Amino acid sequence: MSTHEMVLGALAVLALVFVFAGIRYVPNSRVGVVEKRFGLRGSLPQGLIALRGEAGFQPDVLRGGLHFLTPLQYRVHGVPLVTIPQGRIGYLFARDGIPLAPDQALASNARTVDFQDVRAFLENGGQRGPQRQILREGTHAINLAEFLVVTESRVFGILLDRADDADFQRMVSTLRERDGFRPVMISGQEDAVGVVTVHDGPSLSQGQIIAPVVGDDVTEPLQYHNQFQDADRFLAAGGRRGRQLQVLVDGTYYVNRLFATVELIPKTVVEVGTVGVVVSYTGEAGDDLSGTDYKHGELVQQGRRGVWSEPLLPGKYAFNTYAGRVIPVPTTNIILKWKQSEVGSHRLDENLAEVSLITKDAFEPSLSLSVVVHIDYRKAPLVIQRFGDVKRLVEQTLDPMVAAYFKNVGQTRTLIELIHDRSQIQETAGLEMKSKFDRYNLELEEVLIGTPSASADDPQIEQILTQLRNRQIASEKVETFARQRHAALEERQLREAEARANQQQRLTESELGVEVEANVGRAEYQRSLQKAEQIRALAKADADRVCSLAEAEATKVRALGEAEADKSARIGVAQAIAIEEQVRAYGGPRYQLVQEVMNRFSDAVRDAKIDVVPRVVMNSNGAGSGANGSNALETLLTLLLSERVGEPVGIDRERSAEALAVRERLHAELKEPRAQS
Repeated sequence: MSTHEMVLGALAVLALVFVFAGIRYVPNSRVGVVEKRFGLRGSLPQGLIALRGEAGFQPDVLRGGLHFLTPLQYRVHGVPLVTIPQGRIGYLFARDGIPLAPDQALASNARTVDFQDVRAFLENGGQRGPQRQILREGTHAINLAEFLVVTESRVFGILLDRADDADFQRMVSTLRERDGFRPVMISGQEDAVGVVTVHDGPSLSQGQIIAPVVGDDVTEPLQYHNQFQDADRFLAAGGRRGRQLQVLVDGTYYVNRLFATVELIPKTVVEVGTVGVVVSYTGEAGDDLSGTDYKHGELVQQGRRGVWSEPLLPGKYAFNTYAGRVIPVPTTNIILKWKQSEVGSHRLDENLAEVSLITKDAFEPSLSLSVVVHIDYRKAPLVIQRFGDVKRLVEQTLDPMVAAYFKNVGQTRTLIELIHDRSQIQETAGLEMKSKFDRYNLELEEVLIGTPSASADDPQIEQILTQLRNRQIASEKVETFARQRHAALEERQLREAEARANQQQRLTESELGVEVEANVGRAEYQRSLQKAEQIRALAKADADRVCSLAEAEATKVRALGEAEADKSARIGVAQAIAIEEQVRAYGGPRYQLVQEVMNRFSDAVRDAKIDVVPRVVMNSNGAGSGANGSNALETLLTLLLSERVGEPVGIDRERSAEALAVRERLHAELKEPRAQS
């Protein structure tokens, strides 16, 4: 092989070595930061990143793949991709760019939108130092020669000096103290608000302690700072460094902790039954709204510095307690007790004690009081402006005023009068003290007076009170006995009611039985009515039948009677004629009558079995019966018969013409039937 060929071969080998020496491979999980060692443009006059091809770190990075660079002229630093986990924050530190202004703590990113384009960052006025914009979750191909990225787990960057590592570790410690690698999370469970303190931007004006709210009234959308998450827009809207009036409420906020820190404070709660009077420490001076008659301070409108004229009503408020104070004022009735052993629910009377009195009769009792006060919620700002708080009002104004009033009352009455006239004193005190309370914008609802009690230095009061108590005990015993008697009566009624309740089933059954029996009785009554009606109908029918039968029988009887009468008449006429004939045959009626009497007499003697001839004949004169005896008997019978027939016996007179006429008529009637027969 000739020398020429050997030279060509060597040149070819060198060319291949040169070509292969210029090839750079960058894995997809990394980027290559290019450093130019030399060039026609020379070195950089200042800065770190060569934008015009000077020697130094180049703005563009090499992504994954094969790249050809001039051998020996370029050096490629392989660095990892920057990965920010979800829910975490990364911070950037620029090594090159425009220096920060004197009032800047962080570099502005108003015209830079992409930290992966270093050329655009520097050409658009990017500033060196820590950046206001943060890196959110994701993977970023960043030139770590220009930017160092501080994350929670590590610092991404090319260290040029050992001192850089110590500086960035201090930065990491600061961010960890501020929990800067996590977003600000305010949950409803915490019931808190976030007070923001900005560490960048212009300082507050003279006299300001809280930076005012910015951004809400800005028309330029670029100036809106999105709840401190866009630092450049916040400052462009006029934001100032320092503690901010605006607070963060529930939510998640990606705030750069190098730009602003967030302190969580409880929400301001105005409980039911109270209002919150706001004393604002910030804002412009406002017009006085209290009126000309109020000479204890000024009330201003909401948002101005001073005491707001409108209180906060019950609720929760995202109130910045660094910018003001909310003083609770109870709107329910406040019970103030002048009694050392008791404290009201509002604890405004914990320093109050009994009022020491001197009575007209030189006793020194202690009087416990209870005063019920109400504060109109619309007048609450007036009370706070005048007294500062309600407890100061009670201790410095109401306590001496009430004590002085009752000391004056005690001097005009004896101890017994204080006890007996308690109701009257209480009523009078309520009326007289109402106007006094009105002067302090308070409403007096009630004044309640306790019983005067004895002090250790005056035991005689206790003796008087003991006597009064004994009287009351005696009266109470009487009342107790009366109540016990009443209770006994009530108990007896209760027992009766219980017994009645126990026998309720039987009572119910008996009542039902009574009702059943009543129903049965009514049914029986109805049946008896029906039966009576039936009987009446039957009786009426029987009566009609009997009447018919009776009429028939009467007719029959009448006919029979008439026939019998006719028969009897005829028989009588015949007998009369026969008797007349017999009489005539006997020689007249007298003889006939004697004959008839004798016949009847003989029949009576026979029927009675009377001895006609006496068994023993007693004759006084010794003679036997003769004509005198028979004459006597005959004379007796003649007298009896004469009284019977009504005519005197022995008188013979002529028959009357009427008797003769009757006899003739009877003879004629008897003869006529015979002629007809």
